[in-house]
Amino acid sequence: MFISKRRLRYMTASVTILMGLSFAVYLTARSPGYQVESGFPRMVYVPGYSKGPAVTADSAVLIDEESGAILYAKNEHIRRAPASTTKIVTALLAIEYGKMNETVTVSPRAASVGGTSIWLRPGDKLMLAEMVKGVLMRSGNDGSAAIAEHLAGSEREFAVIMTAKAREMGALNTQFRNAHGLKAVGHFSTAYDLAALARNAMQNKIFASLVSTRESQLSWEEKEQVRVLRNTNRLLWTLDGADGIKTGTTSQAGKCLVASATRGNRRLIAVVLHSDDRWGDAARLLEYGFQSFSLCWGARAGQTVAAVPVKGGSVSELKLVPRTALCVPVRSDGSDSVQRVLEIPEQIKAPIRKGAAIGRVSLMSGDTELYSVDLVAAHAVKRHFLWWNW
Repeated sequence: MFISKRRLRYMTASVTILMGLSFAVYLTARSPGYQVESGFPRMVYVPGYSKGPAVTADSAVLIDEESGAILYAKNEHIRRAPASTTKIVTALLAIEYGKMNETVTVSPRAASVGGTSIWLRPGDKLMLAEMVKGVLMRSGNDGSAAIAEHLAGSEREFAVIMTAKAREMGALNTQFRNAHGLKAVGHFSTAYDLAALARNAMQNKIFASLVSTRESQLSWEEKEQVRVLRNTNRLLWTLDGADGIKTGTTSQAGKCLVASATRGNRRLIAVVLHSDDRWGDAARLLEYGFQSFSLCWGARAGQTVAAVPVKGGSVSELKLVPRTALCVPVRSDGSDSVQRVLEIPEQIKAPIRKGAAIGRVSLMSGDTELYSVDLVAAHAVKRHFLWWNW
């Protein structure tokens, strides 16, 4: 068991605390321009976010991965059964808290879980890396249950941790009762929450590599047994730049898909829930996002944004860089107006440590702040002692 009891207590407590916040997050009035719903998570909607391609899904959302901004939304905060898109969190927890080369022994209970499987039998032994591969690529329900029992002792305990992990990533309208997504009372998520979870998960290189893999093999330990895995995500073969993420299907949830695509340096994430045409819906949303929007950069990672005069220092000026990149999507036709605003001191006194917050850069739409980030010292500045200072 690799998730400690102390960590479990902390994460369980955080579920209760964050549930109190979820009622205050989605109350901000929306206007025709950029709309900001502050709090946790902070949500920025582009102008005209409700307009876009026709989709059959009952709930859908399209977000820009870099900024997190919402490009399209339809019933994005309505709670729905997420089916196997649940496994985004199952796999991410396994990658983050487990060791990929450790052995997972399959219990009779895990092997008996119905629905899509990776052909597990009681007593089978597979490396955790193989289990995660089977869960993400073939959507193995049996593998999900085996991972849950391996990491937390029981699937029930693991579901509590999954919910806490989701809340930490900004999915405040999500609650898990199992590790695979089969029907269960109180097991729900939303289109927006799944997009937020996918955005976080795609920052993990192992996760991102697996969900973009079309075909692979599943290997057992102590058996000369190998199975061919073919990814359930059809878009990997049909959509330019498609690189993830997870399908989901049950009678309750309908056809679901969390999809991503990368073109150039841009990645978009689309979620469609209870869809009559999940492949078409997701493809239309992603194409719409790439064709209709570009990124307006307030600051790029590592780029010098400004320089401030230094008093009494070993150098005369201090270069400032953003703590993280700063951008917001704008419509490619130039109809959106965004301004960059710098807040920096006229002068700063030495000494200054590298990484110290000195100012701030913001992206504004009129009087509305969309995003902001600290400007920090790109280098240290020592105090310059002169003989007439003594």
